[in-house]
Amino acid sequence: MPSKIAVEYANPFVFAALRSFPAGVLLLVVAVVLKRPMSPRPLRLTALLGILQTAGFGGFTIGALVSGGAGHTAILANTWQFWILLLAWPLLGERLKGWQWLAVMLGLAGLLLIIEPWNLHGVLSSMLALTGAVSFAGGSIVAKVLRQRHEIDLLVLNGWQVLIGSIPLVLFAVFLGGSWPEWSAAFNWSLAYTLLIGTCGGAMLWLYVLKKLPASIAGLGTMGTPVVGLLASWAQLGERPTMYEVTGMISILIGLGVLFASSYRGLAPSAPERAVIEPAPATIAQTEGADSS
Repeated sequence: MPSKIAVEYANPFVFAALRSFPAGVLLLVVAVVLKRPMSPRPLRLTALLGILQTAGFGGFTIGALVSGGAGHTAILANTWQFWILLLAWPLLGERLKGWQWLAVMLGLAGLLLIIEPWNLHGVLSSMLALTGAVSFAGGSIVAKVLRQRHEIDLLVLNGWQVLIGSIPLVLFAVFLGGSWPEWSAAFNWSLAYTLLIGTCGGAMLWLYVLKKLPASIAGLGTMGTPVVGLLASWAQLGERPTMYEVTGMISILIGLGVLFASSYRGLAPSAPERAVIEPAPATIAQTEGADSS
């Protein structure tokens, strides 16, 4: 909701840059004050994490908000739980099991109902939101692999990935953003909230959760996010969803519920110790030497 309000007063590229670049600088300044080790190691994986999680997810979802509704975007952008399952198959050697297949099928069915390809309604917004979700899922896998291989300070890692990921957004803002935003009270509040809570706080908490849990399990904690976004956009912005959108959202939420139930039943008492995703030798391990510097 704050992002939807902010893009009414600023070019989306300018807003995306303003919410990310200062956040990266702020996190690194705090790390310096706390005398944390500042080396961004491993640089390649850290940069890839920033490109996917900060530039990709942030940029694409902001673009989706401009061309579509906030509730519509919230549902599609939070389908990354499904994409983690699909991406972990080729990248980490993990296969879908049992009820996970039903969860993915329900999610994909819901996506089709929301996008409504037969009506060509809101296709651009839907594609941007979905691209952002896939980007976030990819970043989650990179973060998991990075934290498995290296002992890295969470604050420093987050500061560098946000700062590096903000560079493409700053470049887009400079060359395509146009004028500065309208510094109204609504914009200032929205920017402060998304910068401090969304970018700094949200990314820090997410990377911490990824350290403790598998990526697919960690994502279950965000199940209520799209529902809150839908209800808030309906109440505050008057964005009444269509019948197809409501049906699609229900299908996605049921799919997430199935995913939660199947994952919860599969957890054993020793799950925290076994929750680390092991990289597939034929995929991730081949780059071990290149990324260790």
